[in-house]
Amino acid sequence: MTDAVVVGSGPNGLAGAVALARQGMRVTVLEAESEIGGGARSTELTEPGLLHDQCSAVHPFACGSPFLRALELERFGVEWLWPEIDLAHPLDSGGVGVLMRSIDETARGLGVDGRAWRRVFEGPSRAFDALAEDLLRPAMHVPRHPVTLARFGMRALPPATALARLWRTDEARALFAGIAAHAFYPLNRPLTSAIGVMLTAAGHRYGWPVARGGSQTIVDALVAVLKESGGVVVTGRRVSSYDDLPPAEVVLLDVSPTAAAEILGDRLPARVRRAYTRYRYGPGAYKVDLAVEGGVPWRNELCRRAGTIHVGGTIEEIDHAERQIHKGIMPERPFVLVAQQYLADPRRSAGDIHPVWTYAHVPHGYRGDATEAVLRQVERFAPGLRERIVGMFVRSTTEMPRYNTNYVGGDIATGANSPVQAVMRPRMAVDPYMTGVPGVYLCSAATPPGPGVHGMCGFNAAHAALRRYRRDV
Repeated sequence: MTDAVVVGSGPNGLAGAVALARQGMRVTVLEAESEIGGGARSTELTEPGLLHDQCSAVHPFACGSPFLRALELERFGVEWLWPEIDLAHPLDSGGVGVLMRSIDETARGLGVDGRAWRRVFEGPSRAFDALAEDLLRPAMHVPRHPVTLARFGMRALPPATALARLWRTDEARALFAGIAAHAFYPLNRPLTSAIGVMLTAAGHRYGWPVARGGSQTIVDALVAVLKESGGVVVTGRRVSSYDDLPPAEVVLLDVSPTAAAEILGDRLPARVRRAYTRYRYGPGAYKVDLAVEGGVPWRNELCRRAGTIHVGGTIEEIDHAERQIHKGIMPERPFVLVAQQYLADPRRSAGDIHPVWTYAHVPHGYRGDATEAVLRQVERFAPGLRERIVGMFVRSTTEMPRYNTNYVGGDIATGANSPVQAVMRPRMAVDPYMTGVPGVYLCSAATPPGPGVHGMCGFNAAHAALRRYRRDV
């Protein structure tokens, strides 16, 4: 039986391991930490009994991932839960933009902008599964759905600020801007509409659900599938160099490009080494987990019923904040994401004390304390929040890499989403998963299709490895 080794037990590493094991390989996953999961771990962080997602929290892509759906993770305990409202975006005016799984309900809530919202998102939402087959693969491939992909491209290519001109109200424009801001990139740049359109389409197709019992249940289920196929996971086994790897015909590295360069050392071809060492990382995430008695006192009732809230004000404010962090400037009013997973999954709470998940977009490697800026932004729309906080856990951008070494400088996306790098990450190559070292492939979120709990980076890398292995044997 062929031996394969996977370094890293994040969703991509585990997905790659499962894909190899299901093709008859004997797979061992090596994880440096004592816990599996990478960015999909869940634990008590603030108060006893409160379950917090440590990084990834809300899962439109996991629910809609072609590979994860094919694995039927429900057999191993994954259960998707939806809040009453998927996403809310409050404004100082008292208005709020609301994303519902139903595009009809969303359009009705947006009033005069409902028709334009439907015109932009109805097609991609209906065709989401076909789109995912193409968009969750490397850029250089023969499209399976070329017409659908071309129609998506017309919406995805413009800057988010340009596409947002289709709407007249601040609510609709801000709602889209907050979704597009998941790209961690200035909204006035080309291609920033892409993540906004894809995430919105995913929301209308699958909603923005959470996993019952925390994101950890997703990786636990992947481990169960792996073991079902004969694979094993070894924790507490750090790989710092190629010499630390056991003999194997195939190696998948669920690590950042710079870490791959360190592990592979002089074995890397010079051109690949240059690309990996010059790989650009993006802004950081500054995470603040809260234990809140009675929940967040949002001024707008719709926010109290929403699983996710984007806190950033108008599209102009969000664009300004994203431009500042790319200049290395900490904005006074950063873009903040808030998740209230307990609304869909009440067992995460302890009585009337609830876990509230937040993080702010901050400059890469930001060394300051952004806690006050985060709380001030949330209190802007939820006055009286501080009086309800009974526990807090903060993870800064400098602490992020200690939690997950792939998060260089606090970059939880494992790479800047500049137009070129977003399309050609981690380097310009026909096969972006190949490292140039025989049998060794990169499978982290630095490879296509990029960040998100979908497992497709690992799945794609595994199939690239299988194609070459079968050709060579």
